[in-house]
Amino acid sequence: MHLALETFFMLLFVLCLLGIGANGFNILALGGEWRRQGRLLPPADLVLLTLGVARLCLQWVGLVSNFYYSRDLVYSRGLARQLFGLHWDFLNTATFWLGAWLSMLFCTKIASLSHPAFLWLKWRLPALVPWLLLGSLAMSTVAALLFFWGNFLMYQGFLTRDFLGNKTYKECSHRLEIHYFLPLKLVTLSVPCSLFLASMVLQIGSPCRHAHRMQPHEPDLQERHFQAHPRVLKFLVSFLALYVESFVSLIIEVVGFRDWYWPWQICIYLCTSIHPFILILGDLKLRGVCRQLLLLARGFQVA
Repeated sequence: MHLALETFFMLLFVLCLLGIGANGFNILALGGEWRRQGRLLPPADLVLLTLGVARLCLQWVGLVSNFYYSRDLVYSRGLARQLFGLHWDFLNTATFWLGAWLSMLFCTKIASLSHPAFLWLKWRLPALVPWLLLGSLAMSTVAALLFFWGNFLMYQGFLTRDFLGNKTYKECSHRLEIHYFLPLKLVTLSVPCSLFLASMVLQIGSPCRHAHRMQPHEPDLQERHFQAHPRVLKFLVSFLALYVESFVSLIIEVVGFRDWYWPWQICIYLCTSIHPFILILGDLKLRGVCRQLLLLARGFQVA
Protein backbone atom coordinates (compact mmCIF):
# COMPACT_ATOMS: atom_id res chain seq x y z
CA MET A 1 0.00 0.00 0.00
CA HIS A 2 2.88 2.32 0.82
CA LEU A 3 4.46 1.62 -2.58
CA ALA A 4 1.18 2.35 -4.36
CA LEU A 5 0.82 5.65 -2.47
CA GLU A 6 4.35 6.67 -3.41
CA THR A 7 3.71 5.74 -7.05
CA PHE A 8 0.52 7.79 -7.27
CA PHE A 9 2.16 10.74 -5.54
CA MET A 10 5.09 10.65 -7.96
CA LEU A 11 2.67 10.58 -10.92
CA LEU A 12 0.84 13.56 -9.46
CA PHE A 13 4.16 15.30 -8.80
CA VAL A 14 5.32 14.84 -12.40
CA LEU A 15 1.92 15.92 -13.73
CA CYS A 16 1.97 19.09 -11.63
CA LEU A 17 5.55 19.90 -12.65
CA LEU A 18 4.62 19.59 -16.33
CA GLY A 19 1.64 21.85 -15.78
CA ILE A 20 3.71 24.36 -13.83
CA GLY A 21 6.25 24.48 -16.66
CA ALA A 22 3.60 24.91 -19.38
CA ASN A 23 1.57 27.49 -17.45
CA GLY A 24 4.75 29.34 -16.53
CA PHE A 25 5.72 29.46 -20.21
CA ASN A 26 2.30 30.87 -21.16
CA ILE A 27 2.55 33.51 -18.44
CA LEU A 28 6.04 34.58 -19.51
CA ALA A 29 5.13 34.65 -23.22
CA LEU A 30 1.92 36.65 -22.77
CA GLY A 31 3.41 38.82 -20.03
CA GLY A 32 6.35 39.64 -22.30
CA GLU A 33 3.95 40.52 -25.10
CA TRP A 34 2.03 42.79 -22.72
CA ARG A 35 5.25 44.54 -21.70
CA ARG A 36 6.39 45.02 -25.30
CA GLN A 37 3.05 46.44 -26.38
CA GLY A 38 2.77 48.77 -23.39
CA ARG A 39 -1.02 48.46 -23.39
CA LEU A 40 -3.70 45.99 -22.38
CA LEU A 41 -3.61 42.63 -24.14
CA PRO A 42 -6.43 41.55 -26.49
CA PRO A 43 -9.38 40.03 -24.58
CA ALA A 44 -8.56 36.38 -25.37
CA ASP A 45 -4.88 36.82 -24.45
CA LEU A 46 -5.84 38.61 -21.22
CA VAL A 47 -8.08 35.70 -20.21
CA LEU A 48 -5.33 33.23 -21.19
CA LEU A 49 -2.83 35.10 -19.02
CA THR A 50 -5.18 35.20 -16.04
CA LEU A 51 -6.05 31.53 -16.50
CA GLY A 52 -2.35 30.63 -16.61
CA VAL A 53 -1.69 32.51 -13.34
CA ALA A 54 -4.65 30.84 -11.62
CA ARG A 55 -3.63 27.37 -12.80
CA LEU A 56 0.01 27.90 -11.82
CA CYS A 57 -0.98 28.94 -8.28
CA LEU A 58 -3.53 26.09 -8.09
CA GLN A 59 -0.90 23.49 -8.96
CA TRP A 60 1.57 24.81 -6.40
CA VAL A 61 -1.11 24.84 -3.69
CA GLY A 62 -2.23 21.33 -4.63
CA LEU A 63 1.31 20.02 -4.80
CA VAL A 64 2.27 21.32 -1.36
CA SER A 65 -1.05 20.24 0.17
CA ASN A 66 -0.81 16.70 -1.21
CA PHE A 67 2.81 16.46 -0.08
CA TYR A 68 1.80 17.19 3.52
CA TYR A 69 -1.21 14.87 3.19
CA SER A 70 1.02 11.98 2.09
CA ARG A 71 3.39 12.51 5.01
CA ASP A 72 1.01 13.32 7.87
CA LEU A 73 -2.45 11.80 8.33
CA VAL A 74 -3.28 14.33 11.08
CA TYR A 75 -2.89 17.07 8.44
CA SER A 76 -6.04 15.80 6.68
CA ARG A 77 -8.10 16.98 9.67
CA GLY A 78 -6.00 19.92 10.78
CA LEU A 79 -6.34 23.66 10.45
CA ALA A 80 -3.44 23.80 8.00
CA ARG A 81 -5.42 21.86 5.44
CA GLN A 82 -8.39 24.15 5.93
CA LEU A 83 -6.18 27.11 5.02
CA PHE A 84 -4.79 25.28 2.00
CA GLY A 85 -8.36 24.37 1.09
CA LEU A 86 -9.41 28.02 1.20
CA HIS A 87 -6.83 28.95 -1.43
CA TRP A 88 -7.47 25.78 -3.46
CA ASP A 89 -11.26 26.32 -3.63
CA PHE A 90 -10.76 29.94 -4.67
CA LEU A 91 -8.29 29.08 -7.43
CA ASN A 92 -10.23 26.04 -8.62
CA THR A 93 -13.50 27.99 -8.94
CA ALA A 94 -11.63 30.80 -10.71
CA THR A 95 -10.15 28.39 -13.28
CA PHE A 96 -13.62 27.07 -14.11
CA TRP A 97 -14.98 30.59 -14.67
CA LEU A 98 -11.93 31.64 -16.68
CA GLY A 99 -12.21 28.52 -18.82
CA ALA A 100 -15.86 29.39 -19.51
CA TRP A 101 -14.99 32.97 -20.54
CA LEU A 102 -12.19 31.69 -22.76
CA SER A 103 -14.57 29.28 -24.46
CA MET A 104 -17.13 32.05 -25.00
CA LEU A 105 -14.49 34.32 -26.55
CA PHE A 106 -13.44 31.52 -28.90
CA CYS A 107 -17.11 31.00 -29.70
CA THR A 108 -17.59 34.62 -30.81
CA LYS A 109 -14.61 34.20 -33.15
CA ILE A 110 -15.38 30.76 -34.59
CA ALA A 111 -19.15 30.39 -34.59
CA SER A 112 -21.04 31.97 -37.49
CA LEU A 113 -24.58 32.76 -36.34
CA SER A 114 -26.92 35.52 -37.39
CA HIS A 115 -29.12 35.57 -34.29
CA PRO A 116 -29.38 39.11 -32.81
CA ALA A 117 -28.46 37.90 -29.32
CA PHE A 118 -25.28 36.24 -30.61
CA LEU A 119 -24.34 39.30 -32.66
CA TRP A 120 -24.85 41.52 -29.60
CA LEU A 121 -22.70 39.16 -27.50
CA LYS A 122 -20.01 39.11 -30.18
CA TRP A 123 -19.95 42.91 -30.14
CA ARG A 124 -20.07 43.43 -26.36
CA LEU A 125 -18.17 40.48 -24.88
CA PRO A 126 -14.59 41.65 -25.65
CA ALA A 127 -15.23 45.01 -23.96
CA LEU A 128 -16.68 43.26 -20.90
CA VAL A 129 -13.65 41.00 -20.29
CA PRO A 130 -12.06 43.12 -17.48
CA TRP A 131 -15.41 43.18 -15.67
CA LEU A 132 -15.88 39.46 -16.23
CA LEU A 133 -12.47 38.81 -14.69
CA LEU A 134 -13.34 40.90 -11.65
CA GLY A 135 -16.69 39.13 -11.37
CA SER A 136 -14.94 35.76 -11.52
CA LEU A 137 -12.67 36.78 -8.65
CA ALA A 138 -15.68 37.95 -6.60
CA MET A 139 -17.68 34.75 -7.22
CA SER A 140 -14.62 32.60 -6.49
CA THR A 141 -14.07 34.44 -3.21
CA VAL A 142 -17.67 33.84 -2.11
CA ALA A 143 -17.47 30.15 -3.07
CA ALA A 144 -14.13 29.72 -1.25
CA LEU A 145 -15.54 31.27 1.93
CA LEU A 146 -18.57 28.96 1.82
CA PHE A 147 -16.35 25.91 1.37
CA PHE A 148 -14.07 27.14 4.17
CA TRP A 149 -17.07 27.46 6.51
CA GLY A 150 -18.00 23.81 5.92
CA ASN A 151 -14.42 22.65 6.39
CA PHE A 152 -14.16 24.71 9.57
CA LEU A 153 -17.31 23.07 10.95
CA MET A 154 -15.76 19.63 10.39
CA TYR A 155 -12.51 20.80 12.00
CA GLN A 156 -14.36 22.16 15.03
CA GLY A 157 -16.25 18.88 15.36
CA PHE A 158 -12.98 16.97 15.22
CA LEU A 159 -11.54 19.08 18.03
CA THR A 160 -14.56 19.11 20.34
CA ARG A 161 -15.80 15.58 19.49
CA ASP A 162 -19.28 17.08 19.11
CA PHE A 163 -20.60 14.60 16.56
CA LEU A 164 -24.34 15.13 16.90
CA GLY A 165 -25.07 12.29 19.26
CA ASN A 166 -23.46 8.91 18.81
CA LYS A 167 -22.27 9.53 15.22
CA THR A 168 -18.55 9.24 14.53
CA TYR A 169 -16.43 11.88 12.85
CA LYS A 170 -16.42 9.87 9.61
CA GLU A 171 -20.22 9.61 9.56
CA CYS A 172 -20.72 13.31 10.26
CA SER A 173 -18.13 14.39 7.70
CA HIS A 174 -19.75 12.16 5.08
CA ARG A 175 -23.17 13.63 5.91
CA LEU A 176 -21.78 17.15 5.60
CA GLU A 177 -20.18 16.29 2.26
CA ILE A 178 -23.45 14.94 0.83
CA HIS A 179 -25.81 17.61 2.18
CA TYR A 180 -23.54 20.68 2.06
CA PHE A 181 -20.42 20.31 -0.07
CA LEU A 182 -22.05 18.43 -2.96
CA PRO A 183 -24.92 20.95 -3.51
CA LEU A 184 -22.48 23.83 -3.04
CA LYS A 185 -20.04 22.39 -5.58
CA LEU A 186 -22.84 21.68 -8.04
CA VAL A 187 -24.14 25.26 -7.78
CA THR A 188 -20.76 26.98 -7.98
CA LEU A 189 -19.36 24.86 -10.82
CA SER A 190 -22.47 24.04 -12.85
CA VAL A 191 -23.02 27.65 -13.96
CA PRO A 192 -19.58 28.14 -15.61
CA CYS A 193 -19.69 24.56 -16.88
CA SER A 194 -23.06 25.21 -18.55
CA LEU A 195 -21.72 28.35 -20.23
CA PHE A 196 -18.67 26.40 -21.35
CA LEU A 197 -20.72 23.52 -22.80
CA ALA A 198 -23.13 25.84 -24.63
CA SER A 199 -20.31 27.79 -26.26
CA MET A 200 -18.47 24.58 -27.14
CA VAL A 201 -21.56 23.14 -28.85
CA LEU A 202 -21.84 26.28 -30.97
CA GLN A 203 -18.14 26.22 -31.83
CA ILE A 204 -18.04 22.56 -32.83
CA GLY A 205 -21.35 22.69 -34.69
CA SER A 206 -20.69 25.91 -36.61
CA PRO A 207 -17.99 24.54 -39.01
CA CYS A 208 -20.13 21.48 -39.71
CA ARG A 209 -23.19 23.60 -40.53
CA HIS A 210 -21.08 25.88 -42.71
CA ALA A 211 -19.64 22.93 -44.63
CA HIS A 212 -23.11 21.42 -45.06
CA ARG A 213 -24.42 24.66 -46.58
CA MET A 214 -21.49 24.73 -49.04
CA GLN A 215 -21.86 21.09 -50.09
CA PRO A 216 -24.30 21.43 -53.01
CA HIS A 217 -22.64 24.56 -54.38
CA GLU A 218 -18.87 24.43 -53.95
CA PRO A 219 -17.49 20.94 -53.23
CA ASP A 220 -13.89 22.06 -53.73
CA LEU A 221 -14.31 24.87 -51.21
CA GLN A 222 -15.91 22.42 -48.78
CA GLU A 223 -12.91 20.12 -49.03
CA ARG A 224 -10.49 22.96 -48.34
CA HIS A 225 -12.69 24.04 -45.44
CA PHE A 226 -12.44 20.63 -43.79
CA GLN A 227 -8.70 20.55 -44.38
CA ALA A 228 -8.29 23.90 -42.62
CA HIS A 229 -10.35 23.06 -39.53
CA PRO A 230 -9.23 19.67 -38.18
CA ARG A 231 -6.69 21.31 -35.87
CA VAL A 232 -9.32 23.70 -34.51
CA LEU A 233 -11.79 20.86 -33.97
CA LYS A 234 -9.16 18.73 -32.21
CA PHE A 235 -8.31 21.69 -30.00
CA LEU A 236 -11.97 22.25 -29.09
CA VAL A 237 -12.77 18.58 -28.48
CA SER A 238 -9.69 18.09 -26.29
CA PHE A 239 -10.52 21.22 -24.27
CA LEU A 240 -14.10 19.97 -23.88
CA ALA A 241 -13.01 16.49 -22.76
CA LEU A 242 -10.51 17.81 -20.19
CA TYR A 243 -12.93 20.40 -18.80
CA VAL A 244 -15.78 17.89 -18.39
CA GLU A 245 -13.40 15.28 -16.94
CA SER A 246 -12.22 17.77 -14.32
CA PHE A 247 -15.81 18.73 -13.42
CA VAL A 248 -16.95 15.08 -13.10
CA SER A 249 -13.87 14.18 -11.02
CA LEU A 250 -14.54 16.99 -8.56
CA ILE A 251 -18.18 15.94 -8.15
CA ILE A 252 -17.36 12.25 -7.71
CA GLU A 253 -14.64 13.11 -5.19
CA VAL A 254 -17.25 14.76 -2.93
CA VAL A 255 -19.61 11.79 -3.13
CA GLY A 256 -17.05 9.38 -1.75
CA PHE A 257 -14.27 7.09 -2.97
CA ARG A 258 -11.89 8.13 -0.18
CA ASP A 259 -9.91 4.94 -0.79
CA TRP A 260 -9.25 6.26 -4.30
CA TYR A 261 -7.95 9.64 -3.17
CA TRP A 262 -4.75 9.66 -5.24
CA PRO A 263 -6.25 8.46 -8.57
CA TRP A 264 -8.94 11.13 -8.28
CA GLN A 265 -6.31 13.77 -7.53
CA ILE A 266 -4.55 12.82 -10.76
CA CYS A 267 -7.83 13.06 -12.67
CA ILE A 268 -8.57 16.48 -11.17
CA TYR A 269 -5.19 17.93 -12.19
CA LEU A 270 -5.23 16.50 -15.73
CA CYS A 271 -7.00 19.54 -17.20
CA THR A 272 -4.77 22.16 -15.55
CA SER A 273 -1.62 20.24 -16.57
CA ILE A 274 -2.39 19.04 -20.11
CA HIS A 275 -4.55 21.86 -21.47
CA PRO A 276 -1.69 24.45 -21.35
CA PHE A 277 0.24 22.28 -23.84
CA ILE A 278 -2.83 22.18 -26.10
CA LEU A 279 -3.00 25.99 -25.89
CA ILE A 280 0.66 26.26 -26.88
CA LEU A 281 0.12 24.01 -29.91
CA GLY A 282 -3.14 25.70 -30.91
CA ASP A 283 -2.19 29.37 -30.47
CA LEU A 284 -0.01 30.86 -33.23
CA LYS A 285 1.60 33.38 -30.90
CA LEU A 286 2.51 30.86 -28.19
CA ARG A 287 3.63 28.31 -30.76
CA GLY A 288 5.88 30.91 -32.37
CA VAL A 289 7.52 31.79 -29.03
CA CYS A 290 8.01 28.08 -28.28
CA ARG A 291 9.62 27.53 -31.69
CA GLN A 292 11.99 30.45 -31.10
CA LEU A 293 13.03 29.04 -27.72
CA LEU A 294 13.66 25.62 -29.23
CA LEU A 295 15.80 27.14 -31.99
CA LEU A 296 17.68 29.17 -29.40
CA ALA A 297 18.31 26.06 -27.28
CA ARG A 298 19.49 24.16 -30.35
CA GLY A 299 21.86 27.03 -31.15
CA PHE A 300 23.36 26.83 -27.66
CA GLN A 301 23.87 23.07 -28.05
CA VAL A 302 25.63 23.53 -31.39
CA ALA A 303 27.83 26.27 -29.93
